Amino acid sequence: MKAFYTNNNGLIEIQKWTSNCWIHIESPTESDKNYLLEELQIPEAFYNDIEDIDERPRIEIEDGWTLIIMRIPIKSGDVKIPFHTVPLGIIFKDGICVTISFYKTEIIQDFVAYSQRKNIEIEDNFNLVLRLLLSSSVWYLKYLKQINQKIKLAEDNLEKSIKNEELQALLQIEKCFVFFITSLKANDVLFQRIKNLKAHKANYDPELLEDVEIELNQAQDTANIYNNILTGMMDAYASVISNNMNNIMKQMTSISIILMIPTLIASLYGMNVPNGLEESRYGIWILLLVSIILSTFGVFLFKRRRWF
Repeated sequence: MKAFYTNNNGLIEIQKWTSNCWIHIESPTESDKNYLLEELQIPEAFYNDIEDIDERPRIEIEDGWTLIIMRIPIKSGDVKIPFHTVPLGIIFKDGICVTISFYKTEIIQDFVAYSQRKNIEIEDNFNLVLRLLLSSSVWYLKYLKQINQKIKLAEDNLEKSIKNEELQALLQIEKCFVFFITSLKANDVLFQRIKNLKAHKANYDPELLEDVEIELNQAQDTANIYNNILTGMMDAYASVISNNMNNIMKQMTSISIILMIPTLIASLYGMNVPNGLEESRYGIWILLLVSIILSTFGVFLFKRRRWF
């Protein structure tokens, strides 16, 4: 999908390309690829780098073209790992500015709508990059809140019944935190590099730089806090599971000991040797009574020691 945007009290979508407009391409088709490589003449290596889902945030310049890659959060659609991060590439040179994402994201449409509500004018390409970094940080925070809700839901389920499914859900959420924390750190490094570019340092809006830095730090802190809470909670439930297993083994051992008492008595008096009861008509009943008394005493003793 290809869209063109221009400044007009915010970003307004237009039907065709004009100089200094912003081109956004999402989930590019073969025709979109040909448009980028043949008509706009962007380096093919840049296009291939953005296509790599594991590409790290960085800034690169080649033949007058500038490539900036940041990582943005998305809803993956995978039940096991509901949130992921993917690269968003910004390529620009002279009057051409293109952003490319190989995955569907909510960030761009929200960014355009926000610019219209606030009448934000995109001053230059680096201003666009900084505002996209700011918007991505806000979306990291939004998705972190949704992840936190999933943690609370899994915690409620675990309180009712500790099953493998609930623990596996927490493990998958922990993977989301790993993706988020790693991507946020890399975005922060990218931001520091852009911030310190000598050729553009004087042109940056100080308030915008401050906003981006605050949101990035807040997103990183929030992700780390939620991750620490999740780690502590999983450790606690691991201890609970281990304790439950110990209780079960203790109960099984107690039952085995109780059942061993009548078995031992029956074994002793069942031997083919004189025992004083072989001629008694009440021998079997005496043995049963002794077994019941000793077993009852064993149950009472174990209950007193809280082994049951």
